[in-house]
Amino acid sequence: ENQVDHICINKKFRRTMEDVRTRRGADVASDHHLVVANLKLKLKKNWKSGQTAIQMFNTAFLRDTDKLNEFKIALNNRFRALQDLLKEEETTMEENWKGIKQALTSTCQEVLGLKKYHHKEWISTETLDKIKERKN
Repeated sequence: ENQVDHICINKKFRRTMEDVRTRRGADVASDHHLVVANLKLKLKKNWKSGQTAIQMFNTAFLRDTDKLNEFKIALNNRFRALQDLLKEEETTMEENWKGIKQALTSTCQEVLGLKKYHHKEWISTETLDKIKERKN
């Protein structure tokens, strides 16, 4: 067995090597053979430090009719106030969008609140209600 045909590779890339073969047909004036390697590079995900987490609102509260009505009323009041403000002064489309976005997010923050846990709910609200009934 010939020990001359080897590939030197950086330790960092040793797991990227998929296949290594020698090509004996290469016409080289040496006792070496052409060695061909297939590498599959895996790009590292670039994490950005200091990035804030996405705010997820607790939309499960909207299933409750009382919370849904409270949310509708609060949002309607915000949009009316925003509409009155926009009628008084001339604003650009970008400023209008910022106002709408701010009104919507602040209303969601106040009425719905943020999600506390990011796990899948394995028990429904109806089941929790039945458990409370049974305990009482």
